[in-house]
Amino acid sequence: MNQKRQLWATGLLLIQGAEMRKGLCVALCLFLISCICGAQESPEWRACNQKAKSRAEVYACAADEAKRDDTELNRVYKQLLLKIEKDAVAVSKVKAFERSWIAYRDSYIAAMYPAENKAEYGSSYPTEVCLIGARLTRQQTEALRELMKELEKDVD
Repeated sequence: MNQKRQLWATGLLLIQGAEMRKGLCVALCLFLISCICGAQESPEWRACNQKAKSRAEVYACAADEAKRDDTELNRVYKQLLLKIEKDAVAVSKVKAFERSWIAYRDSYIAAMYPAENKAEYGSSYPTEVCLIGARLTRQQTEALRELMKELEKDVD
């Protein structure tokens, strides 16, 4: 009976050790992801955020970040449309892609913050929404750049 208890205790320690290692791996991955995501924010955002002294100022920094990213997205989108303007099918598909992305972005943010009463998320909610939108916009801008490169290959 004593031997069974020792085996059980040894097995439990092994499981706990494995769980701890797994937990540490997850924590490390989350840390690395947060570093990568943070690195995507612009130097303008970081400088503005460091100077901000109130929640309203931080929100203004985030809103400016979102506006900068949206401006860049629109520039790349227009550039892409100009490159394919002679191909009506391609123009139609790119426009449909962009409309779908806008729906995706809005749905993603709604899913991140599903409560009807957004006050539940606290005073940082508007700032977080701006930053999530900015991150998604940067990703879409990159996707449009990649699409433009692929379409340029097809023309060559």
